[in-house]
Amino acid sequence: MPAEPTESRLSLDTRAARNLATTTKTRPQMQAITSRWLLRMLPWVDVRGGTYRVNRRLTHRPGRGRVGVARHGAGDVRIVPETLTEIPALRGFADAEVLAALAGTFTARELRPGEIVAEAGRPVNGTCVIAHGRVERLATGRYGHPQFLGVIADGDQFGDEAFGGQDPRWPCTYRTATACTILVSPRNAFERISEQSPALREHIGRYLDTLRRPVNRRGEAAVDIAAGHSGEPVIGGTFVDYDLEPREYELSVAQTVLRVHTRVADLYNDPMSQIEQQLRLTIHELREREEWELLNNREFGLLHNTDYGQRIYPWSGPPTPDDLDELISMRRKTRLLLAHPKAIAAFFRECNKRGLVVGSTEVNGHEVPAWRGIPIFPCGKIPVSEDRTTSILALRTGEDDQGVVGLHQTGIPEEYEPGLNVRFMGINPQAVMSYLVSAYYSVAILVPDAIGILEDVDVAAPRS
Repeated sequence: MPAEPTESRLSLDTRAARNLATTTKTRPQMQAITSRWLLRMLPWVDVRGGTYRVNRRLTHRPGRGRVGVARHGAGDVRIVPETLTEIPALRGFADAEVLAALAGTFTARELRPGEIVAEAGRPVNGTCVIAHGRVERLATGRYGHPQFLGVIADGDQFGDEAFGGQDPRWPCTYRTATACTILVSPRNAFERISEQSPALREHIGRYLDTLRRPVNRRGEAAVDIAAGHSGEPVIGGTFVDYDLEPREYELSVAQTVLRVHTRVADLYNDPMSQIEQQLRLTIHELREREEWELLNNREFGLLHNTDYGQRIYPWSGPPTPDDLDELISMRRKTRLLLAHPKAIAAFFRECNKRGLVVGSTEVNGHEVPAWRGIPIFPCGKIPVSEDRTTSILALRTGEDDQGVVGLHQTGIPEEYEPGLNVRFMGINPQAVMSYLVSAYYSVAILVPDAIGILEDVDVAAPRS
């Protein structure tokens, strides 16, 4: 806007008056700051030696993982041989040639929705790996009514009883819920390779011996206890065996070098310190990255280290009250639910359809939504895939409850915040000061059922 001629004004212009005025300023603002509920709700353990060892009871029953599937073009789907060790019977088997031969026995089948893949009670004639799609597990109840046992999806396998089992039978019926690509390895192909590989036969034999050992319902080595007896019987002795190779978590680090010119630090510090504001925003960014790592890091992140036995899928697509009830019921003392905001909105839509009102609870002075009294915290760092699916986490926390704990070390040199320090690195010839800002952290799952995940949650809003 052109300036008004001085001759036509009767008083001083406001733009000129601003030259004599003191402006009121805010601190530098940052859009990327989030609530960081995971960092706030985790109990933090001070790891004095930089390493945290999780000792557990010896477990005889091996867990299952997910077999990797590679696509080499349209219709060309293959098993990644190394990932066959995620099948319990092959856990720890290291012969790459035999694994490659086993992977070569899998052939792809394209199935339409509603097709029966395997029927309960019939002999297991092969091992199946789901390359793409969703498969329902069904059974018949005691009085003949159908029972829905859950859903399995990409990477899950069934029928691995064919690896060494004696006359195995399908425990339930498997029916496709969507169009599926399933890789199938016939049982006789495994038997043929087993006959040619003494190492595989020996490995399967050790696996079957392990299955015959007494265990509790969690697969841990059983403790012999006498109960309900009378008189003076001889009471047997026992001991609790420990895992000889417990997992150790080393503290991870996020670092950056903050640079500030001495002229800026000397001349432009009123009313706010430039170094202080630079540090404040840098630390916020480090803490944001720390929370992302606690969820997404492949070595220790919660999304990648949750036991596959603690992962379930929604019954239909979007997260329903039934799905969250099942997720919560898988563990004792679920303390919190963590979900992407879009997943929370999708859950609210499902509640609205059923006429249900989501409750709320107060946490640290904040009113947050809650389901069954368990707070639901938003976390935008849980990824949403290209097909608009994401995950919802349920956590039990704390060492006393054998839950999930955050790891850091306090009292480190030049500590600025717990687990974070700022170290002056000097001034270079260009008169620029440098500060090394470091955050040390990790997260540990003390027992497998401390965390569960509702996976492949559909968050796309339906068309009205």
